[in-house]
Amino acid sequence: MGGMTRFFKSLFLVELLKGMRLTGRYLFSKKITVQYPEEKTPQSHRFRGKHALRRYANGEERCIACKLCEAVCPALAITIESEQRDDGSRRTTRYDIDLSKCIFCGFCEESCPVDSIVETREYEYHGETREDLLMTKEKLLAMGDKYEEEIAADRAKDAIYR
Repeated sequence: MGGMTRFFKSLFLVELLKGMRLTGRYLFSKKITVQYPEEKTPQSHRFRGKHALRRYANGEERCIACKLCEAVCPALAITIESEQRDDGSRRTTRYDIDLSKCIFCGFCEESCPVDSIVETREYEYHGETREDLLMTKEKLLAMGDKYEEEIAADRAKDAIYR
């Protein structure tokens, strides 16, 4: 019985007709293709892209050089050097993130007690040399200044989970 059924299915090209029916069903439906450079897809407020260092409202950087992000980084992509200031507080003198090593896990962001290091929604970046993918303290602070409004809005949305 099974042999006859297979014979008739292959004789009448049943599988081909099933495939053409499926193609015809989607042929006239609305297309969902995004024309990438011109159109951007919506992103979640939890998207993890390029890193940024944030500042307080008075302009002082938030990082207190606790080095928790450096300790928790599984890829060892973060390098921090710090020194003590005249008022007794610690601040970073060097804060580097090697994006060629980074796995964008978000552990650095979660471990920061003062919400200093964050990952923005910036995903369109590249580097032609290794130095282009090395984020220094100055680059990180500039990225934070550029996206501070978006970061603050994302933090407000995410406050329920923190």
